Amino acid sequence: MDVDITGARIFFDTPINLPVLGQLRITETMLVSWLVMLVVTGLCIWLTRNLKTENISKRQAVAEMLVEMANKFVVGNMGEKFRYFVPFVAALFATSLVSNLIGLLGLRSPTADVSTEMAWAITVFVLITAQKIKVNGVGGYLKDFTTPIPILTPFNILGEVATPIGMAFRHFGNILSGVVINTLVYAALAVASSALLGLIPGAVGAVLSQIPILDVGIPAILSIYFDWVSGVLQAYIFCMLTVMFIANAAEG
Repeated sequence: MDVDITGARIFFDTPINLPVLGQLRITETMLVSWLVMLVVTGLCIWLTRNLKTENISKRQAVAEMLVEMANKFVVGNMGEKFRYFVPFVAALFATSLVSNLIGLLGLRSPTADVSTEMAWAITVFVLITAQKIKVNGVGGYLKDFTTPIPILTPFNILGEVATPIGMAFRHFGNILSGVVINTLVYAALAVASSALLGLIPGAVGAVLSQIPILDVGIPAILSIYFDWVSGVLQAYIFCMLTVMFIANAAEG
């Protein structure tokens, strides 16, 4: 499905035709996602260069602070035995955060495409299922679908499948709503600017009415929330749900 709202494509991105690649479908979401991965990888390499045990640089201090924050987040919410999830959760947060904020550069955020969040949610769902099987065994995992009574099995299966879908669409909906609202605000201010400046008589009004003056400055106030606050918040919420779901699955 592909619906255009002044450039904001809902649900799925359209493919970019690259004849040299034959039948391989390359979308803008994929290209920007690769860019995000390069940015995150580059930052990790830059922050961890020339590490020292004393007289550390400001760059190393920032790196150590980020690692400590990731450790506290995972261990604090999941327990010491889940410390090995720190790299995964940190990578998930960094990728989500950069994906959310990259729209500030005029690129289409990968998180404005539901395929991105669904891929992350499926990965988390596999980890949740693995933890349940690890604790209860395959038989115990399957038997859990029949509790408290066998007749509820279809509903229990539906509830299990709803986990990744809910995680994906919660993140996707919040990010896309910001994209759509900002787009509508820009369009509305452009129309208002044209109408107001068009009231000026003569050639001056005709020229100024073509310039969306009201688009300068005002949308930046909304951008503080929809691009910065919401972007950071949604990345945090997705990671919080990840660690809580996995930790709960390990409890049996």
